[in-house]
Amino acid sequence: MSAFLYYLVYFLAGYTALTVAFYMVSIIVPKAAFVARLLASYISLIISALYGVLASIVLRLSGNVQIAQWATGRSFKYLMATTTGVTFDVIDPKGHLDTVRPAVFIGNHQTELDVLMLGCMFPKYCSVTAKSSLKKTPFLGWFMTLSGSIFIDRKNTKDAREAMKGAADEIIARKQSVYMFPEGTRSYAKEPMLLPFKKGAFHLAVQAQVPIVPCVVANYSHVLYVRDLHFGSGSIPVKVLDPIPTTGLTAADVDELTRTTRDLMLKELFALTAQARGSPIPLPTDTENGTAKASGVEIKAAS
Repeated sequence: MSAFLYYLVYFLAGYTALTVAFYMVSIIVPKAAFVARLLASYISLIISALYGVLASIVLRLSGNVQIAQWATGRSFKYLMATTTGVTFDVIDPKGHLDTVRPAVFIGNHQTELDVLMLGCMFPKYCSVTAKSSLKKTPFLGWFMTLSGSIFIDRKNTKDAREAMKGAADEIIARKQSVYMFPEGTRSYAKEPMLLPFKKGAFHLAVQAQVPIVPCVVANYSHVLYVRDLHFGSGSIPVKVLDPIPTTGLTAADVDELTRTTRDLMLKELFALTAQARGSPIPLPTDTENGTAKASGVEIKAAS
């Protein structure tokens, strides 16, 4: 045990020194900040995942496992603010995160930094859905399993449908919310846009007869843009919109529900990004196939 602790301390000391060195070099070579914050993010995630495993065990034994992901997310929020200077500013004027339960929370998906977004805004009594392959990922996979995440085998349509059914049952029986990214993958977009929405989250909400709560994150390529090796500090706004009821809806309504929700989120995405950047952004008029075409009408930043 003592040998393990020795190597662990040695590793952490070396990792910290390397990260600090890249931060110092970034004063002269700005792109070194990308590596510095990347290193800081990874170690913060590992530490939070380890904490999450322990917290999930304790909370499961005490009958409070439903708040395990909320508790772990908050630890990641504070670690990342300290090690990278990046955080998300949650705008929830009506308190939907605290009062709407159960629900299917959905949000736009930009980069791996969305893990931090969840840490900043994730509500209590909520879990994420994830690819079944993540079960094999050290630390993060362990935590997600222990904390009650819902895993979906996307390579097997039948299994995925069964997982959705299980999620609906859990929502109803335990008043357990879920958070999903309907785009299905990260966009890595430099400008505000949404990929086409998959319908799983909407089928789930309709099946469970619970509201959909859209959460819109401003485009944050000014903070992280992988293609340019840019990773800076900053606060990124994320806004919680009003719940969309699904009571009385059926599978026949899912297509329209998906379309109207995506349109609503896309408009808010442009407005929120304009606010974050402090400059106007052309309003999209054609969003077919996930591509926004500028209309020439500008959304101005909030004063």
